[in-house]
Amino acid sequence: MLRTAEKLREVSDRLKVPVIYKSSFTKDNRSSVDFYQGPGLDEGLKMLERIKKDFGFPILTDIHYPDQAKAIAEVCDVIQIPAYLCMQTTLVTTTAKTGAVVNIKHGQFLAPENMINPAKKCESVGNSKIILTERGFVFGYNDLVVDPRAFYHMRKTGYPVVFDITHSIRKYGIPSADPKGGNREVMPTIARAGVAAGVDGVFIETHPDPSTAKCDAASQLCVYDLEEFLKPLLDLHAVEVKHRHQPVNA
Repeated sequence: MLRTAEKLREVSDRLKVPVIYKSSFTKDNRSSVDFYQGPGLDEGLKMLERIKKDFGFPILTDIHYPDQAKAIAEVCDVIQIPAYLCMQTTLVTTTAKTGAVVNIKHGQFLAPENMINPAKKCESVGNSKIILTERGFVFGYNDLVVDPRAFYHMRKTGYPVVFDITHSIRKYGIPSADPKGGNREVMPTIARAGVAAGVDGVFIETHPDPSTAKCDAASQLCVYDLEEFLKPLLDLHAVEVKHRHQPVNA
């Protein structure tokens, strides 16, 4: 975590791009109980608190149960509702009540326009600090597909939209440590498509040595390749923002 954060600090400073640091204290949706699940709430939050103190990043982590909200909000700036849990009312509203920014991952089973529903649950308890994150739709068996129309529909909610590039290339049913567990070769293509479509940020899993990552190894981007990966995305984003604000002549 420290090696990754150190490199992210360098990239952030050189490219003048803000970074939110994300790591999970528990991965509660692993496909097997034999897979690593993380250090747990107390130890994990201590690690995240150190990253925040040493590197100055805002911190994001997942929440899985409502009773975790208070402890997470004491350390983290953004609390993430996992995709599979995005319609869990008690989880969403309890998280929103902390006053933290709430990042709601798009459930693979929902039409993108229906993401307004969990957003409204946050609003119902007085929290409109919401981010919606696209991570692909279930398509056929053990595959995810990113539909660019989703970015349009989710932006219509009025909330910032983030594109989770690396989770979108996972191949479900294949262990993440297996090289076949992710289509890493398509990552640049779908990343550029999403940025050109007007997303407000990108979500990228990155690691100093992806092959040894304890989770999602097949879809992680090597942190030492991150800077070059981001440069064309920043160029595309600048063009998209420029044209977004230009009037269209009928």
